[in-house]
Amino acid sequence: MTYKIAFQLYSSRNFPPVEPQLEKLAALGHDGVEPFLPNYEADPSGFRAQLDNVGLKCFGFHLPYDELVADPARFADIAHTLGSDLLIPPWLAPEQRPQDADGWRRIGASLRKVADSLAGQGLRLAWHNHDFEYVALPDGAYPIDHLLEAAGPGVGFEADFAWVTRAGVDPVEALQRHADRILAIQVKDTKAAGVTEEAGWAAMGDGIIDWSRLWPLFSTTRTDHVVVEHDDPKDWFETAKRSIEFIKSMKD
Repeated sequence: MTYKIAFQLYSSRNFPPVEPQLEKLAALGHDGVEPFLPNYEADPSGFRAQLDNVGLKCFGFHLPYDELVADPARFADIAHTLGSDLLIPPWLAPEQRPQDADGWRRIGASLRKVADSLAGQGLRLAWHNHDFEYVALPDGAYPIDHLLEAAGPGVGFEADFAWVTRAGVDPVEALQRHADRILAIQVKDTKAAGVTEEAGWAAMGDGIIDWSRLWPLFSTTRTDHVVVEHDDPKDWFETAKRSIEFIKSMKD
């Protein structure tokens, strides 16, 4: 299967400005981007114009969980402006992370409420994971299990298998566990434990993840695109280039 390819602009946050980045991404063959709040917050219409000027789409965008829950209508308007139907809260600060199943279920319930308010506008919601959602709770389950169960089928999942790997969980197991909820996949890679260069992250194919096991399973999910990301690259363009080359070499 051929997937559209987006680039998470968090990866290039340390190399402003963004407009020439968009031009380079389009030239490399990326179909779109996945922006985060600083990219669009000040001027969503202006950012949309930058995308349109180079022929890129917005396949989904990251936004703060607490701000979304407080004012979903604000982010619905931003979604329509950006031309994206997928809203993705990606993070909880340490002090926000529950220590038990009930706490994670409350977060899931809050996402369900937001998703219900968005559905009538043709918009979708998906949670993005880090490693902390894969640290087992006292009941033996992972936080992500409780969150998605309480959120209900109206809330999807953007899977980041590099963070899953760092949590010590088999990414194949993680994919199979929630395949029917996965609406987007970040194809970030990670180096072996103990590697500190670039905070241990890598372009897709340059790390320890066995993509030959994972890639064929993408077709069992609900995604039509993959998202290139690297949390701390020395050269964002090289990450984008190496990743898209690797993606194009993959076969189901």
